Amino acid sequence: MLKKTLVLKPDRKNIAYCAKVIKAGGLVAFPTETVYGIAANLSSSEAIRRLYKVKNRPRSKPFTVHITSLATIKKMGCAAGKEVRPVLKRFWPGPLTVILKSKRGKRIGFRMPANKVAIELIRAAAVPVVAPSANLSGRLPPISAKDVLRQLDGKIDVLLDAGRTKVGVESTVLDLTVKPPKILRKGAIKLKANSVKI
Repeated sequence: MLKKTLVLKPDRKNIAYCAKVIKAGGLVAFPTETVYGIAANLSSSEAIRRLYKVKNRPRSKPFTVHITSLATIKKMGCAAGKEVRPVLKRFWPGPLTVILKSKRGKRIGFRMPANKVAIELIRAAAVPVVAPSANLSGRLPPISAKDVLRQLDGKIDVLLDAGRTKVGVESTVLDLTVKPPKILRKGAIKLKANSVKI
């Protein structure tokens, strides 16, 4: 257990440092346009194990992959085909998480945040990044660095403090593996499932 979480301002040097922490299996809290998230390297089993432990989250609940381009979706064995692309084009980057199915039949959540710090961090990490909200399971998602520290100080490695988030509400989660698409969580984007066609 860490004694205290390192808090940094999100300049270029600090973002590069945080990217290295993520690559090495560390946990970094960062802002998105919705709420603060915890970035972890999906390729590191130890990082994922620690993330579940820190959040006190059931292992049955998978984490969403945060991306900066559609190429990552393809790399992870999923397809953003002709039916799905109009939805992504309409709402990405932005506060929408979509569930897609991989070639192996695994359901994976993806989100492309509309926040400059988030995009720069994910891109610099150059590894698949999962990023659940930076709170203990069952608690309110944090909209400021202070909110993060109240719950996670000493439990995560670094926090990028960029002030309050713009939206303050979690992303809407839309399952695109079914027809018609199904809303799994109401959030920042007000959607009606029958208004989204695939």
